[in-house]
Amino acid sequence: MCDLLWSDPEEINGWGLSPRGAGYLFGEDICTQFNHINKVDMIARAHQLVMEGYKVMFNERLVTVWSAPNYCYRCGNVAAILELDENLNKAYKVFEAAPSEGRGLQGRAAPPDYFL
Repeated sequence: MCDLLWSDPEEINGWGLSPRGAGYLFGEDICTQFNHINKVDMIARAHQLVMEGYKVMFNERLVTVWSAPNYCYRCGNVAAILELDENLNKAYKVFEAAPSEGRGLQGRAAPPDYFL
Protein backbone atom coordinates (compact mmCIF):
# COMPACT_ATOMS: atom_id res chain seq x y z
CA MET A 1 0.00 0.00 0.00
CA CYS A 2 2.81 2.47 0.82
CA ASP A 3 4.37 1.97 -2.62
CA LEU A 4 1.07 2.92 -4.23
CA LEU A 5 0.11 5.82 -1.96
CA TRP A 6 3.56 7.45 -1.96
CA SER A 7 4.01 7.02 -5.70
CA ASP A 8 2.56 8.94 -8.62
CA PRO A 9 0.03 7.89 -11.26
CA GLU A 10 1.18 8.00 -14.88
CA GLU A 11 -0.09 6.89 -18.28
CA ILE A 12 2.03 3.71 -18.25
CA ASN A 13 1.49 0.00 -17.70
CA GLY A 14 2.67 -1.52 -14.44
CA TRP A 15 5.30 0.19 -12.31
CA GLY A 16 8.08 2.59 -13.32
CA LEU A 17 10.81 4.61 -11.68
CA SER A 18 9.86 8.11 -10.59
CA PRO A 19 11.87 10.98 -12.08
CA ARG A 20 11.51 12.70 -8.68
CA GLY A 21 13.94 10.17 -7.23
CA ALA A 22 11.58 8.84 -4.57
CA GLY A 23 8.79 6.35 -4.94
CA TYR A 24 7.53 4.93 -8.20
CA LEU A 25 5.16 5.64 -11.05
CA PHE A 26 2.15 3.38 -11.50
CA GLY A 27 -0.32 2.88 -14.29
CA GLU A 28 -4.04 2.33 -14.64
CA ASP A 29 -3.63 -1.45 -14.39
CA ILE A 30 -2.05 -1.16 -10.93
CA CYS A 31 -4.75 1.27 -9.79
CA THR A 32 -7.55 -1.00 -11.07
CA GLN A 33 -6.02 -4.03 -9.37
CA PHE A 34 -5.61 -2.17 -6.05
CA ASN A 35 -9.17 -0.84 -6.13
CA HIS A 36 -10.59 -4.29 -6.92
CA ILE A 37 -8.62 -6.12 -4.20
CA ASN A 38 -9.52 -3.47 -1.60
CA LYS A 39 -13.13 -3.06 -2.73
CA VAL A 40 -12.90 0.69 -3.30
CA ASP A 41 -14.19 2.70 -6.25
CA MET A 42 -11.64 5.49 -6.17
CA ILE A 43 -8.31 6.43 -4.65
CA ALA A 44 -8.19 10.05 -3.46
CA ARG A 45 -4.64 11.29 -2.94
CA ALA A 46 -3.08 14.67 -2.24
CA HIS A 47 0.71 14.72 -2.22
CA GLN A 48 1.48 15.72 -5.82
CA LEU A 49 1.21 19.25 -7.21
CA VAL A 50 -1.61 19.60 -9.74
CA MET A 51 -1.70 22.97 -11.52
CA GLU A 52 -5.48 22.75 -12.07
CA GLY A 53 -6.18 21.97 -8.38
CA TYR A 54 -7.30 18.41 -9.06
CA LYS A 55 -6.79 15.75 -11.68
CA VAL A 56 -9.03 12.73 -12.28
CA MET A 57 -7.37 9.75 -13.94
CA PHE A 58 -7.94 6.16 -14.96
CA ASN A 59 -11.68 6.34 -15.74
CA GLU A 60 -12.40 8.08 -12.41
CA ARG A 61 -10.61 5.40 -10.38
CA LEU A 62 -8.11 7.92 -9.00
CA VAL A 63 -8.07 11.62 -8.20
CA THR A 64 -5.24 13.84 -7.01
CA VAL A 65 -6.44 16.89 -5.08
CA TRP A 66 -3.97 19.69 -4.31
CA SER A 67 -5.15 22.17 -1.70
CA ALA A 68 -2.24 24.64 -1.57
CA PRO A 69 -2.81 27.52 -4.02
CA ASN A 70 0.30 29.17 -5.46
CA TYR A 71 2.46 26.54 -3.75
CA CYS A 72 5.56 28.00 -2.08
CA TYR A 73 4.35 31.44 -3.29
CA ARG A 74 5.81 30.71 -6.73
CA CYS A 75 4.06 27.88 -8.60
CA GLY A 76 1.03 29.85 -9.79
CA ASN A 77 -1.30 26.85 -9.36
CA VAL A 78 -4.90 26.91 -8.24
CA ALA A 79 -6.08 24.59 -5.47
CA ALA A 80 -9.12 22.41 -4.85
CA ILE A 81 -11.17 20.68 -2.21
CA LEU A 82 -13.10 17.49 -2.88
CA GLU A 83 -16.53 17.41 -1.27
CA LEU A 84 -18.48 14.17 -0.94
CA ASP A 85 -22.15 14.16 -0.02
CA GLU A 86 -23.99 11.38 1.85
CA ASN A 87 -24.34 9.45 -1.45
CA LEU A 88 -20.64 9.89 -2.29
CA ASN A 89 -21.40 12.31 -5.12
CA LYS A 90 -18.28 14.33 -5.80
CA ALA A 91 -17.99 18.11 -6.11
CA TYR A 92 -14.67 19.87 -6.64
CA LYS A 93 -14.28 23.39 -5.28
CA VAL A 94 -11.42 25.19 -7.07
CA PHE A 95 -9.90 28.35 -5.61
CA GLU A 96 -6.96 30.70 -6.10
CA ALA A 97 -4.51 32.07 -3.56
CA ALA A 98 -5.59 35.12 -1.61
CA PRO A 99 -3.93 38.34 -2.77
CA SER A 100 -0.85 39.12 -0.71
CA GLU A 101 -2.47 42.28 0.68
CA GLY A 102 -5.43 40.23 1.90
CA ARG A 103 -3.50 37.51 3.71
CA GLY A 104 -3.07 39.45 6.92
CA LEU A 105 0.71 39.36 6.73
CA GLN A 106 2.23 41.90 9.02
CA GLY A 107 5.35 43.89 8.33
CA ARG A 108 8.44 43.00 10.23
CA ALA A 109 8.80 45.03 13.41
CA ALA A 110 12.11 46.67 14.22
CA PRO A 111 14.21 44.65 16.68
CA PRO A 112 14.22 45.85 20.28
CA ASP A 113 17.12 48.14 21.27
CA TYR A 114 18.77 45.44 23.35
CA PHE A 115 19.44 43.40 20.17
CA LEU A 116 21.26 46.31 18.48
